[in-house]
Amino acid sequence: MAGRRGRYYPSITPDVLLRAYSIGLFPMAESADDPEIFWVEPEMRGVLPLDAFHVSKSLRKAVKRAPFDIRFNTRFEAVMNGCAEETSDRPSTWINTTIRQLYTELHRMGHAHSVEAFEDGELVGGLYGVSLGAAFFGESMFSRRTNASKICLVHLVERLNANGFQLLDTQFTTEHLKTFGAIDVPKDEYLTLLKATTESPHLPFP
Repeated sequence: MAGRRGRYYPSITPDVLLRAYSIGLFPMAESADDPEIFWVEPEMRGVLPLDAFHVSKSLRKAVKRAPFDIRFNTRFEAVMNGCAEETSDRPSTWINTTIRQLYTELHRMGHAHSVEAFEDGELVGGLYGVSLGAAFFGESMFSRRTNASKICLVHLVERLNANGFQLLDTQFTTEHLKTFGAIDVPKDEYLTLLKATTESPHLPFP
């Protein structure tokens, strides 16, 4: 996790959080039990170019089969809970109580959104993130069924492109995200892109 970071106590407000996003910072916690958060400012920022989003043939077929009922912003807090769950391949989480409260408030303000996958009425996958201007900052995703979170990502990109968004920030790149076309962008270049997109009129998401 290359980049500057500094501790901040739980007195942070949603407005301060939005300001942080606009200048290239985002919060994390050491663990779910740690009440403090810290700011992260990576030297290389993960970005998923919306005009170069790649979907594999197998995933494209899965999307076409429509195995899930995809919804937007109907179970935001439940999606956060799913992302915070401990699993065999994710034994710990950075989503603490402070972060839950802040993003739930951002959701009420129209700046945090979720994409949700349902199967027979049960939430089985999803993702959430923050919108500001023409930028969307992906935060986390979870999946309880094969391809659930991937299909949510496909629907997210479709929604962002349809509504004129220009930036999908992934914070960091992973091998998983690289299969979709995610790239590393140097901080200076990222901040130029960020300024242009966050100063845009705030675009609708749902």
